[in-house]
Amino acid sequence: MAEHWYKNALLYCLDVKTFADGNGDGIGDFQGLTAKLQYLAGLNVDCVWLQPFHPSPMRDNGYDITDYYAVDPRLGTLGDFVEFTRCARNKGIRVMIDLVVNHTSIDHPWFQAARSDANSPYRDFYVWSDTKPEDAAEGTVFPGEQVTTWTWDPEAKAFYFHRFYGHQAELNISNPAVRREIEKITGFWLQMGVTGFRIDALPFLLELKNLPTEGRIDPHDYLRELRQHVQTLAGDVCLMAEANLPPEEVPDYFGDGDKIHMSFNFWLNQHMFLAFAREQATPVREAWEQLPPLPAWCQWNNFLRSHDELDLGRLTDAQRAEVFKAFGPDADMQLYGRGLRRRLAPMLGNDRRRLEMAHSLMLTLPGTPVLRYGDEIGMGDDLGLPDRWSVRTPMQWNDLPNGGFSSAPADQLSLPVIADGEFGYPTLNVERQRQDPNSLLNWLERMTRRRKECATFGMGDCSFIDTGRDELLAHRCDDGRTTVFAVHNFSRKRIRYSLPVAAPEEGRPPAQLEDVLAGRRFAVQADGHYTIDLEPFGYRWLLRTQQD
Repeated sequence: MAEHWYKNALLYCLDVKTFADGNGDGIGDFQGLTAKLQYLAGLNVDCVWLQPFHPSPMRDNGYDITDYYAVDPRLGTLGDFVEFTRCARNKGIRVMIDLVVNHTSIDHPWFQAARSDANSPYRDFYVWSDTKPEDAAEGTVFPGEQVTTWTWDPEAKAFYFHRFYGHQAELNISNPAVRREIEKITGFWLQMGVTGFRIDALPFLLELKNLPTEGRIDPHDYLRELRQHVQTLAGDVCLMAEANLPPEEVPDYFGDGDKIHMSFNFWLNQHMFLAFAREQATPVREAWEQLPPLPAWCQWNNFLRSHDELDLGRLTDAQRAEVFKAFGPDADMQLYGRGLRRRLAPMLGNDRRRLEMAHSLMLTLPGTPVLRYGDEIGMGDDLGLPDRWSVRTPMQWNDLPNGGFSSAPADQLSLPVIADGEFGYPTLNVERQRQDPNSLLNWLERMTRRRKECATFGMGDCSFIDTGRDELLAHRCDDGRTTVFAVHNFSRKRIRYSLPVAAPEEGRPPAQLEDVLAGRRFAVQADGHYTIDLEPFGYRWLLRTQQD
């Protein structure tokens, strides 16, 4: 059904500015992105998630917006955007955009009007205080860079609240006019061809702290209201939340299936990297089993890396230290005391076996997989760049200057392309991997195709199998008609394992297993088990069938 497309889609996250430059000015744009749609179709992408592309002073990579109804002129025009969504739709690719409405840039006309006139209708679009609250230093999102959540504005003669940087003033969600504006924004972009919204920093958008008490609503009720609004405008719309939630808070965001449709599974992601560091599967299984079940037609987003640091804030201090030691032991690899500013391939030592196993895990655990641009070819990071910029370098298309990203002089690029070492564009690029049938890119293209053929991984009920070994994760997914199994070896040693497939049924021939990735069938043993030999960091996808 069209309205549930998101439950089994492959999402691909990219930043227009660093993906493909179509006009040669050094900045990626919609012209360049549109030209690369065939590449995305070849990867079996169902939906492209675009990071912010609106006008912005670019103090926070576009997450400081000055106009919600326009395209940054460096990236193109509204016409270019609509042409992109039209071409994407013709290739069967949906478009999802970031909805960044927990704050605006202080350069936004709303804030400028609010600070200049206490009687402006925009004054209550933001959160103000005549005095600096005593807890102003608490709750900063960027420790080491951010020292307060309240900043004095000399023109307004008041302090304004900002959960993030001082140049990002917090919007007042308790103001009905703000809520109506959010609905207008979503309605506008739905008309422009968008299918969904990734709601940035959703818990901060909904927080009540520091908001006026008069006329206060329950923000979670508004989440339900927003869902109803967008679903009325477009029946196949999807609201995808960025919400780093502990398990006990999950129900508040999904409701009875009438709030958000999907949410990034940060809880699983952080424990997944703990499992990679230990070379043990146990943290993954324990993390998954701690999560409450989701309402029907809701879904998790499974991911390996994002455009930010690898956030490990939900792990204990000791657990986080384990991951730091394994994947980011140097101080310049770490950020905010909680995360790693590294790409996936360098963290895993550019070990093809581990990269395959990690992607296989993401594709088979119940949920909608989200692929970060460049991870399909194993792109690296540039630790010479500050903060989060290390993982945001331009896409590497070929071995031409600037990796084929742009024809502009290198010093005019929005960010430098990685040029040296094993991750440099002369040796690591899309074109080179296209020509190698055994490349990571071609392997992942085959895997995403198989994932589409095994929809039960996304739609089925998941249960974990007790393997009796910490290094081994086995789970099965059932949708009432089909049963699939996935087995993953987290360790660097070979393992032999007897997988329980099906109890023998009297009077019926034994079940068979199809190795989905190898295209071979095997008979299940008489006792209902199948013996698997797994190589180091090995994996298997198995489909249960019945002999005629």
